Amino acid sequence: MKSATTDGLDRQLLHALAIDGRAPFRRIAPVLGVSDQTVARRYHRLHSTGSLQVLGRLDTRRSRRADWLIRLHCTPGAAMPIADALARRSDTSWVTIISGGTEVLCVTQTRTRQQRDELLLDKLTRTSRVVSVAAHCVLHTFLGRPTPWSGILTALTPDQEDELRPSADQPSPVTASEFGAQPGDEALLELLARDGRAGYGELAAATGWSQSTVKRRLDHLRASGALYFDLDYDAALFGIEMTARLWMSVTPWKLAAVGAALAEHPETAFVGATTGPANLTATVLCADADALYDYLTMRVGRLRSVRSIETTPIIRTVKRAGVPRRSAS
Repeated sequence: MKSATTDGLDRQLLHALAIDGRAPFRRIAPVLGVSDQTVARRYHRLHSTGSLQVLGRLDTRRSRRADWLIRLHCTPGAAMPIADALARRSDTSWVTIISGGTEVLCVTQTRTRQQRDELLLDKLTRTSRVVSVAAHCVLHTFLGRPTPWSGILTALTPDQEDELRPSADQPSPVTASEFGAQPGDEALLELLARDGRAGYGELAAATGWSQSTVKRRLDHLRASGALYFDLDYDAALFGIEMTARLWMSVTPWKLAAVGAALAEHPETAFVGATTGPANLTATVLCADADALYDYLTMRVGRLRSVRSIETTPIIRTVKRAGVPRRSAS
């Protein structure tokens, strides 16, 4: 489905939701200087085109769940069906077709070692149209969830941002590994992972709790940092036409410094240290191929500790952080 076009107000709304994905429209509207109805219309237009979703997430830094980057080399013509199948799984995100159209890249986060092994050692390796599988564990995130891409945070003033920030309550710490202590926690997360703006009535029906209990539990998990709200959006809304994944080999003792430097670049949306031949990977967003060339030669090229780099353009995105894109089916 074609992405919605955007203007300054849309970008202000996206910025506002990046600060607080569950902020009521009635709280956003006066900050943007428009009516509640206008904000609601803008949101629903972006949401209906598949260009925008708000998703509830556990902070993986607080849990024992690791993110894995999986690269699949496929036989000609097999990449799209395999990407579609991966996109339908609940444990995958960022399913993309890269390089020459025969390679699929996705992120997976399995809850148990058994689930990980079943996917990596059994299901994928037994798929006849998969030529090879490479899995890289993300060891450290320099930039990425829950921190949004800086390009989305350019439409509001600091004063407007302050008006939209959630209250800074300081409850007792809750780790993501402790999430599930309440009987309805898993149902709560499952629904929020599909729709981070689900109403309290819908959340109450899913968990079996009262609406007041849902609100208290949600506020507590969120304020503790165990739960956050991710903005899943189409980068084309910001004029981004060239997205690429970089795989870099960095001198080990310089890895932290290079990762931190990349995280400061406005072109990067994700930077992480990984296992495998490339020990640092990044997702970069550029206006076009010329801008990507300038970034690689003038910014990345000046990082002397980068010994080698592989650039894989993203040809098609089948699934971002949320549900599969409708055009993929």
